[in-house]
Order: sequence, then structure tokens, then C-alpha cells
Amino acid sequence: MEKEYLEIHEVLRILDIEADFIYMLEEEEIICTYCPEGSSKKLLPAQALEEIRVAKVLMEDLGVNLEGVDIILRMRREMINMQRQFHAILEDLKGFVRSLDKSP
Repeated sequence: MEKEYLEIHEVLRILDIEADFIYMLEEEEIICTYCPEGSSKKLLPAQALEEIRVAKVLMEDLGVNLEGVDIILRMRREMINMQRQFHAILEDLKGFVRSLDKSP
């Protein structure tokens, strides 16, 4: 079972990045950390790993600034959401067509 949240130090190790990069993205509200009640540890949703990796590539390899990273990641989220919706519609359509095939 995959973890739902990762500690910051795990993210830093996995992505081989500096803590300042995470804090910069957090400060600009590009990513959001979570601090469980009664704990001082900041956690990141596991799905944020890919966004942080993309942000790193955009900034370091392509020279995109923070505003650009924010816009690109928002557009990427929307595209992924639309793709999920499209696949759900296709599945519904497939089920409908199958039901027509079974009709007398």
C-alpha cells in the first residue's frame, strides 16, 4: 500500500532536491503541505511528488519562473482531470453500446 503522505525529508531524498525548493513552492502556494494535529512534522501528499519533479524540470532545465510553473501545473492538473472525465465518458458509452448489443 502506498503512503498517502510523505515527510519532507522523504521527498527531498526521493527527488534529490534541497529543502529551500520545497519551501519556495509552498510559499508561492504551488504546493500545500499538511501538518497533522499534535505533530510538528510537515507532510506532503504523495501525489505532489510528480508536481514537484515537474516544477524542478521547468525551473532548472527550461528556465521557467515561479509564475510560469504555477500556471503550467494548474493547466496540467486541469488536463489530467479532463482526461479522467473523458475516460469515464468513454466507459459509460462502452457500457451503453454493450447494452444495445444485448437487446432483442
